[in-house]
Amino acid sequence: MARKAAVKVTNRDRRKPHVSLRDKAYETIKNKIITCAYPPGECINEALVADAIGVGRTPVHQALDRLRLEGMVEVMPRKGVIVKPVVLSAVMQMIEVRITNECLCARLAAERANDDDIRALQHIVKHARSAIAKHDINTLMSLDRDFHIALAQAAKNEELGDILRRLHEQSLRFWFISFKSDHHASFQDQHEALIDAIERRDPDASEAVMRQHIEAFRESVARNL
Repeated sequence: MARKAAVKVTNRDRRKPHVSLRDKAYETIKNKIITCAYPPGECINEALVADAIGVGRTPVHQALDRLRLEGMVEVMPRKGVIVKPVVLSAVMQMIEVRITNECLCARLAAERANDDDIRALQHIVKHARSAIAKHDINTLMSLDRDFHIALAQAAKNEELGDILRRLHEQSLRFWFISFKSDHHASFQDQHEALIDAIERRDPDASEAVMRQHIEAFRESVARNL
């Protein structure tokens, strides 16, 4: 009986993880909302968005439905889907929830973070400093998101991490709208102070730094929205 020839698998044959068209549409639209390429109150035309992204209307419709559930868009009678307007009172309520949950996260991270967690946080802050020097706001915004995700991972509580990811995704749009260039360095100072408290295994100091960080965000939003 003849043996089948062995097939040699090369790196070229190994494909990257598949990204669905729905996920592609979701990430693209969400990023445009966060960075205000789609500003608050703007109508989103599914057909135009589909053409711009290079996908069909169904993935775009599915992506918008997910963004609606996440509070980034809403359906208005006779207007269709619009980017959810910024309402200061709603933003302040969201920040109140962030304070409670992020302070808990900071305490848990001080108690549970391992060396890999701390190195991940330090790596993000290092790149954030470089982004500040280059005035690269989009990269800095992405790194800020990465920092809070890494902090949630350091807390070793998946349920809390899911809550914080949702809250932070919502906060990024307000971050982009309200922040001025001179705020970024002070916020990175707070990130570094938080890492220092975590390294010292000091839950009280970690919570205090996080509270200061979110309060500074609250003040920035109130001043600039």
